Amino acid sequence: QVQLVESGGGLVQAGGSLRLSCAASGRTVSSYTMGWFRQAPGKEREFVAAISWSGGGTYYANSVKGRFTISRDNAKNTVYLHMNSLKPEDTAVYYCAVDRSGLPRVAAGSYDYWGQGTQVTVSS
Repeated sequence: QVQLVESGGGLVQAGGSLRLSCAASGRTVSSYTMGWFRQAPGKEREFVAAISWSGGGTYYANSVKGRFTISRDNAKNTVYLHMNSLKPEDTAVYYCAVDRSGLPRVAAGSYDYWGQGTQVTVSS
């Protein structure tokens, strides 16, 4: 089992930045793909970004490309999401997830473990 705990969410003005963290425990996740998803009220959960086990491959939704950066520190069993130039439409609960396949998949159903989420609110 893997437990994931997200942190770093909060309220920020449009144009601002936040850094989300996701700490994994229970077992090492260094060989797994890690992903970030988000869910806004009344909407389905959507893919935001993913990173391969080595960190050498990163993948982004078109809506965040160029503004968000995903990274990981395998020594700390932690993945990060650096969010810049935030927009009101980025407002959502952000979740991190583990995909044991190690493949760069974007479908939420492909991920095996999920955190509880952290709220990000961007005011205009």
